[in-house]
Amino acid sequence: MSTRFQTSIPSMALWLVACGLTAQTVPQPSAVVEVTATRFPEDPAKVPASITVFSAKELTDRGATDLRSALALAAGVFIAPGGDGGPASSVPEFWGLKEFDAFLLVVDGVPWGGAFNPALSTLSLEGVERIEVQRGAAPVMYGATSFVGVIHIIRSLPADQPEVARLSLGTHGSFGAGASVRLPSWAGVDSSLTVDHDQQGFDDARTEFKRSHLLWRNRTHALDGVLRFDLEGAKVDQQPASPFPRVGKVLTDQVPLDANHNPAGAFLNDRRFTLTTGYDRTLGDATLWTTTLSVARARQDVFRGFLTDVVTAFPNAHGFRERIDLTDAYFESHLTWTRSADLKVVTGVDHLHGQGVGRGGDFDYLVNLDGSNPPSGAAYPNLADVRIDDRRDFLGAYVFAQWQVVPRLVLEGGLRLNRTEETRRIYLLDLQGGGPTAPPPDSKSFTRLSGSAGATWTAWQSGEDRMNFFAGIRNTFKPGAMDFGLDSGAKILDPETALSYDLGLKAEVMNRRLALEVSGFLMDFQNLVVPQSVNGSPTLTNSGSSRFQGVEGSAVYRFTSDVTTRLAYSYHDSRFRDYQKDFGDGTLTQLAGKRLEMSPYHLGGLGLAYAPVKGVTATAEMNYVGAVFLNQRNTAPTGGYATYAASLGWRERTWDLRLSGQNLTDRRKPIAESELGDAQYYILPGRQMTLSVRYRF
Repeated sequence: MSTRFQTSIPSMALWLVACGLTAQTVPQPSAVVEVTATRFPEDPAKVPASITVFSAKELTDRGATDLRSALALAAGVFIAPGGDGGPASSVPEFWGLKEFDAFLLVVDGVPWGGAFNPALSTLSLEGVERIEVQRGAAPVMYGATSFVGVIHIIRSLPADQPEVARLSLGTHGSFGAGASVRLPSWAGVDSSLTVDHDQQGFDDARTEFKRSHLLWRNRTHALDGVLRFDLEGAKVDQQPASPFPRVGKVLTDQVPLDANHNPAGAFLNDRRFTLTTGYDRTLGDATLWTTTLSVARARQDVFRGFLTDVVTAFPNAHGFRERIDLTDAYFESHLTWTRSADLKVVTGVDHLHGQGVGRGGDFDYLVNLDGSNPPSGAAYPNLADVRIDDRRDFLGAYVFAQWQVVPRLVLEGGLRLNRTEETRRIYLLDLQGGGPTAPPPDSKSFTRLSGSAGATWTAWQSGEDRMNFFAGIRNTFKPGAMDFGLDSGAKILDPETALSYDLGLKAEVMNRRLALEVSGFLMDFQNLVVPQSVNGSPTLTNSGSSRFQGVEGSAVYRFTSDVTTRLAYSYHDSRFRDYQKDFGDGTLTQLAGKRLEMSPYHLGGLGLAYAPVKGVTATAEMNYVGAVFLNQRNTAPTGGYATYAASLGWRERTWDLRLSGQNLTDRRKPIAESELGDAQYYILPGRQMTLSVRYRF
């Protein structure tokens, strides 16, 4: 990239500030609330946990349209686009841990993906009211499904739904369109409809995704309360990319960038249909009863392959075909008492059920190292027929209390009684003449407590300005990961457990123009689930003990009502404390003291947004990811890198036009390790440019 373009990025940032300072409007920040940590609306400054709230206005001003761009400036969070879930998916990292099921994705209070893994590929941000990000476990409110963080997507209610339409065109044949409208009331029911479709292409012509999404929301008054029911459907068709192989300490130079080693016609398709209903009713003056029931049916169809050896002899690749059928059911009911301004209590029960069936087979094949002329999968019959049945049930009863002891001291704490049960059965038919195999089914159940406690102390307050110190402790656990891979073991893994501590400072000063947060954490982790290769096939295993510790900080400054800057930085130190692993040579290697692979010490972000009500709009963002080790033995280092994003547009009262670009310097660094291909890594997608128009009815 030219030096002239690189130097124009800070120049653009200075121009944004200069434009904003010409305005005379004094910013008046609106009140911010969260519900993720408490289940009732609460000022995040009173919560003894690191919580960031991104409003719909901020997301629109920044031009954020997906999870990566929305959370690009969240301290301590890194969203790696793509991964084994396909180009429409992502791999989030919290507190230095990049595990596909360690965090919880919640949509309108419902775990999105149920008792198995977050359904990231089907997630749409159309019609979002705000996104709440909680770093650290949520062992009381969500129990065994949240471990290192929660991303809570909250959509607008029908009566409050902004009516907008959008259209976008981008590089590599990318296209997008969507609309959200309020429907005419019928029989006293308020309704809204959101429809969107996005098609995203990439540098590799055989990698793309198409996602169609529909959401119909309804609210009506009934039986002295509010009855709600939503219907939602998502259809995602993906042509997956290939991860890049490592040979020895470095990514190999024998494979070109963006080479695709999937067989011809590879796909990774998702269908998800969800019905959610609920009832909210006030009991007395200050007691709210809330009940939610959500049922989802999902299907994943998979046909893909991975390079296994960087050679040109048969076989150098391994492929598989599989269909996975998933059924999720979530029930939650709780009471909230807020009769006293000093004491708020929440108590409830929930049950999360997951039933999954995966069936398919694998095959070996030969593919050119540059990905050209890929073979047809039809030419390679399955070597085996595999069926995997897994059932999970997570039941919990919890109580949580927040007590304002004195005007400047708030204490909170909660306990949850967890009951988890899982049963797994595997059937294998060797089509090479080995006959059928059916290992004994495995079942595990656990009953145990989890909980949290914390305190927030207002050390200083003057008018609306304040400085709060907080401290918290959390104890939690969850059953081991289950990915329905054809090489999944019949034995259920041991549960993961963690004990974490965090403390920090939250401040709003300069008449609330400047918001600051600094926090430190330490988490001791037992039985972390990690990928490993057994006889060349990927599988999962427990890894003993690990420790995660670090410091995170963020600052938001509002120069004027039109110009806002956000800064985020984190230092994460993630290491094994006791883990012995066989790397295929028949001996155990102790990894104590080694850093977790793909976990950087440093993460940072800086962004400026100029977004007046009318006229020129512009944004500039920089993200930095520090150096990482590509492997667990820490013998394959790779350096850090920075990426840049920017946009320029024009806004009128009813419409705005925007030209935006992601990864402007076209960095192509490894961002996530594959858990399906051994020693292989997904690369940051190349530069993307998008022209979009948004119309407000």
